[in-house]
Amino acid sequence: MKIGLYAKVISTPKQLKLIEEIIQFLQLEKVEVMLHQHLASTINHQYRLPEFDRLCRLEPIIDFLICIGGDGTILDAVEITSDSQVPIIGVNTGRLGFLANVSTDGFKNAFNELKNGSYSIDKRSLLQLESNTDLFGFNYALNDFVLHKKETSSMIIVHAFVNGEPLNSYWADGLIIATPTGSSGYSLSCGGPILFPKSSSLVVTPIAPHNLNVRPIIIPDDQVLSFEIEGRSNQFLATLDSRSVTIDQTVQIAIRKADFSINLVRFEGDTFLKTLRNKMLWGMDNRN
Repeated sequence: MKIGLYAKVISTPKQLKLIEEIIQFLQLEKVEVMLHQHLASTINHQYRLPEFDRLCRLEPIIDFLICIGGDGTILDAVEITSDSQVPIIGVNTGRLGFLANVSTDGFKNAFNELKNGSYSIDKRSLLQLESNTDLFGFNYALNDFVLHKKETSSMIIVHAFVNGEPLNSYWADGLIIATPTGSSGYSLSCGGPILFPKSSSLVVTPIAPHNLNVRPIIIPDDQVLSFEIEGRSNQFLATLDSRSVTIDQTVQIAIRKADFSINLVRFEGDTFLKTLRNKMLWGMDNRN
């Protein structure tokens, strides 16, 4: 078995110790360990392990990618795995951990389940951004695409179209297009619904809309969304997951479902509903 390790930032001695413990444990289990170049630049002087950068479909080189951090680390890992279909395992050192579902104490048990084949693959759809200029280099997102005002003083108007037909003109601070995975993130905080991962839909959620009759809407993910933006300022923010760029009215933008997905590893007993109950504290009486 070949396993790659990735961490976005090693911010504490505790996180560094965890990564070292994982490396040592995997080596004892006779696993071939590789480090992503970002992580290798920090710790590989100790281990001299093989390194990798972006994975590809034709030669993925590893069987699994372990991401050590929070959900943001997994969002970054989407660019690493790209269309390779290499399954991602998230070890959560962050806070909520909707995607990074293995606790720091539970890694050894999770590995044993992995070795025994006691897991399933959870396919998650992605957004693909198309524009008349290359905005991000890697124009895909697991969570959401957001158009947002850049100035703090005034709202913007986002004219949204579905397959070329007008959907709505949103007078708001911005507009979120979220995947089912991203529906429990920024979209949820703006009043959007939570979607099951396999619901084959997208959520369009306005941010602080001026017209109170405007509400989030769910559309099939085989539709193409395009946008025109107006505002007192000629500059706006476009965000693809955690990456942001400044755009102007000359930038043409369309969003569609990507033609590939990413694979998350889910272990036995780890279901989407269980994650919702635990992370959202549903059904729990916290009055004591």
